[in-house]
Amino acid sequence: MQAFEYARPKTAQEAVALLASEWGKSELLAGGSDLLSRMKDDVSAPQRIVSLSGVHELRGIAASARGLRLGALVTLDELETHPAVREHYAGIAQAVEQVGGPQIRNVGTVGGNLCQRPRCWYYRNGFGLLATYKGRPLVPDGDNRYHAIFGNEGPAYFVSPSSLAPILIALGASLRLLGPDGPRDLPVEQFFVTPKSEAEREHAIKPNEVITEVLVPPANGTKSGFYEILQKESLDWPLAMAAVALQMEGRRVEKARVVLGQVAPVPWPSAEAEEALKGKMVSEEVAEEAGRAAASKATPLSKNKYKVQLARVAVKRAVLLAAGLVKKGEV
Repeated sequence: MQAFEYARPKTAQEAVALLASEWGKSELLAGGSDLLSRMKDDVSAPQRIVSLSGVHELRGIAASARGLRLGALVTLDELETHPAVREHYAGIAQAVEQVGGPQIRNVGTVGGNLCQRPRCWYYRNGFGLLATYKGRPLVPDGDNRYHAIFGNEGPAYFVSPSSLAPILIALGASLRLLGPDGPRDLPVEQFFVTPKSEAEREHAIKPNEVITEVLVPPANGTKSGFYEILQKESLDWPLAMAAVALQMEGRRVEKARVVLGQVAPVPWPSAEAEEALKGKMVSEEVAEEAGRAAASKATPLSKNKYKVQLARVAVKRAVLLAAGLVKKGEV
């Protein structure tokens, strides 16, 4: 690990002032579970680390008639166990309850989960975000078992790693960011972008901006569910996930939002699955139809066709969870 400066500001505004205006020169430190591993692997070598541990304004969960306010430094454990989250936003609690292990959930933060970099092994081994060697993309003809099955026409083939992003998008959440020019709000869906060059990043945040909070609209009866598929039960990266938010009249779906994760360079909304659910009475057959629709336009690479079936299953089970037809552990 290369030497670096360490700063511990007391306010978000002080943190912004300590960040460089171009990528690579400075990094924010929250829980550190992603940044420190990248630094140890020489994937990232910032000249300055700006720790947010002393910025207390970025902490706390507040539930009100206006919705849910999540400070960027709220830990995943705090999020999962909060009574208002478990009662009104079940999909959020389900999304974080299996992230890593207890140790990771106790240090990992909401902002960090959204901002973590891809787990692509080409990127993590120094071949860049777009995984090229001598100008040639390595993923299409290489080991692409864990890469994208949507949005993979190039040049990006990695999958967005955030567990929180799909459910926050399904619920219509937004981010508040603070930079030199003041605060700005951005829908979570617009926070994730597919880079076209190595000079770009996969997040629509500027190098000298800080996420201060996540704002989730009032639930107002919206039912949500989240399901992920892992190769092993715990301490593993998901292979596919799905988040579902349903506005229902009885068991009939008035409106649906379905967002896939771990299958594309960005969280992947599925208009096909939403249309398959709209106006239907939720049943196992309807949930299965939604899963088939969600995967209908997948374009798997040479070694990851299995993820198409996983995406189908993840959507089906997330729909059943959201509708309350099954409980976590029964699917």
